Amino acid sequence: MILYWADPELEAIRQRRMQELMAQRGMGSQQNPEQQKAQEEAKREAEERRQMMLTQILSSEARERLARIALVKPEKARGVEDVIIRSAQMGHIVEKVTEERLISLLEQINNQTAKQTKVTIQRRRSVLEDDD
Repeated sequence: MILYWADPELEAIRQRRMQELMAQRGMGSQQNPEQQKAQEEAKREAEERRQMMLTQILSSEARERLARIALVKPEKARGVEDVIIRSAQMGHIVEKVTEERLISLLEQINNQTAKQTKVTIQRRRSVLEDDD
């Protein structure tokens, strides 16, 4: 039986690796304020560009409907926005998306992602019931 932890060289390598990992974790959570500010700024700018694209692609009624959906299901609204932006970037959308077109797109997405639920009711027979 070989005892790996008995080897001092191997133990030293493990200790260095653990220190490296701990340093990386410490650095990941303790970013300097400039880096955090730059990341927040980049996220904000990306979100602004996204909203500008949606403003150009969607009609006002469609934007309102999507905003109402985002209040209830933000992840679903984000997914629909992604689909719309991707379609526009590929050239599939050439005119503004109306509310009716958005509704049909939502129905298509719902049909594709619909989860089938099946309920099975199993009744237990009581000891007092007769089998007659």
